Amino acid sequence: MSITVNICYTGENGNARKFAEEMMQSGTVDKIRSEEGIPDKDKKFIVKQEETIMSKKLAAYFSASGVTAGLAKNLAEAAGADLYEIRPAVPYTNADLNWQDKNSRSSVEMKDKSFRPAIADTNANIADYDTIFVGFPIWWYVAPTIINTFLEAYDFSGKPIVLFATSGGSGMGNSAKELKLSVSDTAVIKEGKRFAANTTVSELKKWVESLGV
Repeated sequence: MSITVNICYTGENGNARKFAEEMMQSGTVDKIRSEEGIPDKDKKFIVKQEETIMSKKLAAYFSASGVTAGLAKNLAEAAGADLYEIRPAVPYTNADLNWQDKNSRSSVEMKDKSFRPAIADTNANIADYDTIFVGFPIWWYVAPTIINTFLEAYDFSGKPIVLFATSGGSGMGNSAKELKLSVSDTAVIKEGKRFAANTTVSELKKWVESLGV
């Protein structure tokens, strides 16, 4: 939370303006402004405090090969967010990730929409955050089911959840639709965007600013 203090001074009275400017330079107040339309004879100072609540953000991500982890770190820097890794209780091996093997662990998990891979911990402290970014690699055109596990482990009621992803070429697909089933009705899942692995902090910052969160 940041406190913005305005000194409002009437008219263009020299002493009033000088005092207000000195207060701002000393760091006592953040901004000064003149109240128009008030007679100079009313030479008085009005101190107004305005509280601006700064949105606290979390960038949570699952990364099986490290690609999404790199993007998440850049996003956290761009958004001024804390970083949290969604870790599987049992790490994925290269064999597990072989999408060409229909019997591989990831293939089996993604065939069953109800499958919920166990996660290593539930230490994200979601209640402390106003906005949560959730990142993942696209698997079989959607989010991995471990993201459903993560969402179902916490209460996201009333919170916006912004998705971001990496992929070799696939888009977001039905990720938002399928993940919505894992949160309460009042949680808002935003479609988000798929990014290239080498997306820069400045590019991500522009995207975050466009979201208005």
